[in-house]
Amino acid sequence: MELSKNYQPEGVEDKWSKHWKSKRYFNSTPDERKPFTVVIPPPNVTGVLHMGHTLNETVQDILVRKARMSGFNACWVPGSDHASIATESKVVQMLEKEKGIKKSDLTREEFMKHAYEWKEKYGGIIYHQIEKLGCSVDWDRVSFTMDADYYKAVIKVFVDLYNKKMIYRGARMINWDPAAKTALSDEEVEYKEIQGKLYYVKYAVAAADGQPTAEFITIATQRPETIMGDSGVCVNPNDERFAHLKGKKVIVPLVNRAVPVIFDEYVDPAFGTGALKVTPAHDINDYNLGLKHNLPVIDTLNEDGTLNEAAQVFVGMDRFEARKKVVETLQEQGLLIKEEEYTTRIGLSQRSMAVVEPRISTQWFVNMKPLAEKALTAVTSGEVRIHPGDKFMATYKYWLENIKDWCISRQLWWGQRIPAWYDDNGNCYVAETEEEAVRQWSTNTNSINPPGKIDNPYTSHPLKQDVDVLDTWFSSWLWPIEVFKGVTHPGNPDINYYYPTSVLVTGQDIIFFWVARMIMAGMEFMEVKPFSDVYFTGMVRDKLGRKMSKQLGNSPDLLMLIDKFGADAVRFGIMISSPAGNDLLFDETSPEQGMRFNNKIWNALKLVKMFEARVSDTATTGSTSFAITWFENKLQAAKAELEQHYKDFKLSEGLKTLYSLIWDDFCSYYLEWIKPGMDQPMDKAVYEKTVSFFTELMLLLHPYMPFVTEEIYHLLAPRTEDLCVKQLTTALSFDPVILKEGQLLIDVITGLRDARIKNEIKIKEPIKLYIQSDNNELYKAIETILKKQVNIEQLSFVTEPVVQTITTVIDKDKFFIETERPVDTSQQKEQLLKDLEYYKKFLESVNKKLSNERFIQSARPDVVQLEQKKKTDAEEKIKILEESLSNL
Repeated sequence: MELSKNYQPEGVEDKWSKHWKSKRYFNSTPDERKPFTVVIPPPNVTGVLHMGHTLNETVQDILVRKARMSGFNACWVPGSDHASIATESKVVQMLEKEKGIKKSDLTREEFMKHAYEWKEKYGGIIYHQIEKLGCSVDWDRVSFTMDADYYKAVIKVFVDLYNKKMIYRGARMINWDPAAKTALSDEEVEYKEIQGKLYYVKYAVAAADGQPTAEFITIATQRPETIMGDSGVCVNPNDERFAHLKGKKVIVPLVNRAVPVIFDEYVDPAFGTGALKVTPAHDINDYNLGLKHNLPVIDTLNEDGTLNEAAQVFVGMDRFEARKKVVETLQEQGLLIKEEEYTTRIGLSQRSMAVVEPRISTQWFVNMKPLAEKALTAVTSGEVRIHPGDKFMATYKYWLENIKDWCISRQLWWGQRIPAWYDDNGNCYVAETEEEAVRQWSTNTNSINPPGKIDNPYTSHPLKQDVDVLDTWFSSWLWPIEVFKGVTHPGNPDINYYYPTSVLVTGQDIIFFWVARMIMAGMEFMEVKPFSDVYFTGMVRDKLGRKMSKQLGNSPDLLMLIDKFGADAVRFGIMISSPAGNDLLFDETSPEQGMRFNNKIWNALKLVKMFEARVSDTATTGSTSFAITWFENKLQAAKAELEQHYKDFKLSEGLKTLYSLIWDDFCSYYLEWIKPGMDQPMDKAVYEKTVSFFTELMLLLHPYMPFVTEEIYHLLAPRTEDLCVKQLTTALSFDPVILKEGQLLIDVITGLRDARIKNEIKIKEPIKLYIQSDNNELYKAIETILKKQVNIEQLSFVTEPVVQTITTVIDKDKFFIETERPVDTSQQKEQLLKDLEYYKKFLESVNKKLSNERFIQSARPDVVQLEQKKKTDAEEKIKILEESLSNL
């Protein structure tokens, strides 16, 4: 068949996706092999994958394909997360925009019906993208966090923890999202520094009868809109400026409420004016102060962030609009002294990006300390390994050692409903089913309906279920367990075989939300870790350095990139620049390098196919024996290096190793060295060896770029099996001497070609070459290829410089080029002087580093040794260049 000019991925990718699927290569069932299990971090069901997901999915596919080709029973479980806040928000928007329906107009059951319809319509988009990217997942195992069994598992775990006294309900100061109208956990709040203002406000000191006096106390506040909720003013007991106010009250502006002056060392006398307004309903520190000093809690905000009746003024106005009106009114009343620019931190809801409000609210919480202790030990003991550990271990430890209780209730409808029922007397019954809750109620001697009063309590009872749902993360922390039905069907064959999973690949931004909590769940419910290794990818950022996300809308469309460049090129583009844990900048030009790499391999295929047409049994290997021996050793060295990169989870470095091996060593050097001359035949043994090398290269590259490698593998030769299930071979030993000879050949060819170009000697013009070296034997093995590659008609070894020749220095050896044309020594001298100046400056910088005592003491011995070698090499190079100049 005739091959296209360039590689065309569109038809190829669709063909192999369908073929692999039809062969069920990626479907896994327990057998006698060792399992390699990966569970996909479930993307939200709210739409499309961004480039952060693309990186994550690509890394997982590389590891899974590598494991499958290494004899493991690879199982990669796909799935998605119901994403309570994000999905409910999308459904609410859709209903209002497309159908003119408000959530408040619907019953819970009606809303849930619309939510499931939305999920069915948009949920499949993610799976289509995952398939287009080439991910080798087991499509028979797709999981969703609201599936019936999964739902039951979440409820079962809630009840279990409640019965263990590890879940409780209580009124606490929590983070409130006014846009989503729900509570948030501490981890769902992102903090951002902004330029705000401090407002200096007068609070009049009250007389004995409660009326304001002429005396006032000045208070600096960032949030004047909360003044109406003030229930006290606090000063430091050691601050003499306020000692006379002991037992006094001050008047809260705008609402004229008399509140006490309290004294507490919590207040920093040096901050602001030294006096603090205390608003227990709207600040956690104020709340704690209020509890300590018995101050009333006055909540002035509605759940949507507007002012309520308790504010008395500006009722119904949005909090930020109210801030402006409060400032204006204070100014009009002569109570605003000044405004001051001030850098502060605000908390934003991770989902809605609304400014979070601290709020007193009755919520459900998990007592985290007992769970955290097990999760901390699992990692610090090395039972669970983090990569890169040096970057994230300290962060992980700090969070678990300082953990707070987890607020798990959300004021939403989309999610697992909290399994708690209440009777008319306020008694709470926690159970897996309503029937069980009713049974508890009917046997409760303290309930309003004592036992025996109702014939059929299940059909007639006053119990009402809690209206809230559970935090999304409370379901996803069970992911590695429940995708194998480990909670709902404990001890089943799948959970026994696939759990614990092998490696978790995820982003560093959910180390607390998800990773730590999964370890907690695994240790608590399975009594064993959920995975052995955690590989943290870096953040994918845009050209402005912003994290790519759906909220910002700054991520390229994955399907558009695949249509334009092909899936392999997209995978290459994102992997080549993404060392574990380090952020990477990505834009739409990143896959271009991958596309060029595809074309390089494709052109190599076309060249090998040209060789095939010229194969002859009578041709001799001639100059190709060294090329074959060298590449065989190069291949084995690269395989060993690649295997180490896999073990260290350095996948980007592994791709760079393969890229250099294929682009440079195979395409640029090996194929050139074995290429027969014009109209010359190709030796059959050399051709077969070349196909064997090419095949092994495609085998090694396949986990990174599955489509192009499978296609080329089948075009190279007739095959009885597919590449994606072909087994990798282990690296054999290699000879460093041969590798050194090969590198010398490359350096000399490159150096002599550069000398030809600089001296305007055409490649067709043959030259005579004289080599002055301390080790002539090194050149014996490469002599034939060297003569062919640089068009040398005569090669000799000398012990003295050769006059009337072009001199060039490569490494520590001198090369003298003789042509029929007269030699321009001025041009040579200019080049040698440039080289000499470069090496002298280089030596100067090395000497400076080596003379730095701090560097010598703090640097690793191998780093110091490397610098000393650089010094020796530079000194030797300078000596050779100076000798060459003196011989001109």
